[in-house]
Amino acid sequence: MHFSVDQRHFLQGQPEPLRDYLAVKNNIPFAQGFPDSIVIHYTAGRSAQSAAEYLARPDIQASAHLVIGRDGTVYQLAPFNIITWHAGESNYGGRKTWNQYAIGIELDNAGPLEKIGYATYMAWFGGKYPDDEVLHAVHRNESRPRYWHVFTEKQIEVCQQVCETLIAAYSINKILGHEEISFGRKIDPGPAFPLDMFRERLLTHNRKDAELNKVIPHKGTVTIDKLNIRRGAGINFPLVADPLQAGQQVHIVDEEGGWYKVQTTIEGWVNRAFIS
Repeated sequence: MHFSVDQRHFLQGQPEPLRDYLAVKNNIPFAQGFPDSIVIHYTAGRSAQSAAEYLARPDIQASAHLVIGRDGTVYQLAPFNIITWHAGESNYGGRKTWNQYAIGIELDNAGPLEKIGYATYMAWFGGKYPDDEVLHAVHRNESRPRYWHVFTEKQIEVCQQVCETLIAAYSINKILGHEEISFGRKIDPGPAFPLDMFRERLLTHNRKDAELNKVIPHKGTVTIDKLNIRRGAGINFPLVADPLQAGQQVHIVDEEGGWYKVQTTIEGWVNRAFIS
């Protein structure tokens, strides 16, 4: 999927992003020169559709620009030139009230989970999840590990493509987590989202220079459970073997478009966001 932004500040692509739940309550435009940032959130809800519907309600004092589902479906709730209410009380980098600076992207994800039995975990709203959808990790603002609902590979890939489009359209120079701008109050998107590698990939690298002077690390370590390994550099390529496991060592032999070609007992391509 490839995206663009039209003159109305709506996302375009195939399949077309959904605009079934427009937040008409939001109608104040950004000041000149903004937005210059993106803030990543999780929904902590049952589904992308229910989150989009909730955030669009006129009686709810919260909203966002996009909701991205676990299957990659994109809901757009407001044009990108309009301020939405996703950041709330916030303070980071000398700025307060980050709604006026940033596009808000919500990812469908249940957030922190509680273990309720063998290989079963529950979200605050009662949703239950199996072991293969759960990560045990320490949040950047906490000291002890807990259980987190994982994001899907498709979801992160679509989010990356959306952010690339927004960077080009609006001169975005910051990608932040809600947990960073609302320290102590919010914990999303949490450790299951590879935030540091995600923004390093999108903001730090000069792509032309990277191609001319590409330095590829020789070794890496898988950082999530069940990392898919594919025949080519992209989520549309078929799997070549069972997923790689967290902590598994790989030999990196090539890089292309945010993907590493790795060798273990087999060879294939993995999303570099999940290799340290």
